[in-house]
Amino acid sequence: MLSLLQSFVVSLTYPLILSLWLLGFGAACLLLRRRKAAIALAVFAVAWSLTWSIPQASDWLRGHLEFHYPKVNEETLPKADAIVILGGGQYYGWLKKQNIRLDDLESSRVAAGARAWLAGRAPVIILTGGKTGRISEAQRMAEAINRLGVPDSALLLEERSRSTRDNAQFTAALAKPRGVRTVLLVTSGLHMPRAVLVFREAGFHVVPVPVPERARRMTWLRSWLPSPSALWRSGRAMKEFAALAVAHLQNREEVVM
Repeated sequence: MLSLLQSFVVSLTYPLILSLWLLGFGAACLLLRRRKAAIALAVFAVAWSLTWSIPQASDWLRGHLEFHYPKVNEETLPKADAIVILGGGQYYGWLKKQNIRLDDLESSRVAAGARAWLAGRAPVIILTGGKTGRISEAQRMAEAINRLGVPDSALLLEERSRSTRDNAQFTAALAKPRGVRTVLLVTSGLHMPRAVLVFREAGFHVVPVPVPERARRMTWLRSWLPSPSALWRSGRAMKEFAALAVAHLQNREEVVM
């Protein structure tokens, strides 16, 4: 029951889902002859999703999370015990290309981790992500990072996680017996504030390696024209804000206990 409630609350962070629920409540108000309330709910529902489908609005919202950890040059990072790359349902369409250059993969987490390893920043890379199908996400990342010049001998796979907190706990169980204390943590800039929080809570000294998630727009008009992709990007940011708030609350409760 609690799991279903959590899933429902998470779904409401996506603007379109919340708008549909508000429209449903508006319809109920109309049936109850609460015409003003119905109109107010309908107007707010449409305005909510329309606003967050504007790319500039979406970028502004995401920027409030991403500005905490600006992109870094992997070659300038300090040395660490390990590089940890968090899975994120990444798309590996670039694997079909014949010639792959690391510099062309600006928004790839595995590419950022590979660049850090090739620069000698850490001797081992830990790939995290549980099974989402036939193989685990960690295994998919291993296939991808092999193509970028990182051998299997440099990899450790954490294949049980289903959440960021799982990532931290299972990585700690895998890495700490091997003497890993300082990690270069690779994830998206959007996800980084929460990831840093939970990995520090798990006892790691964390050096953030944020990866930008670029939205490609060629014209001024496309920056202001509502789009489904901008709405989805806004939803991801709202979900991350909610999850970050929950992580802070859990951290505070553990400190009090």
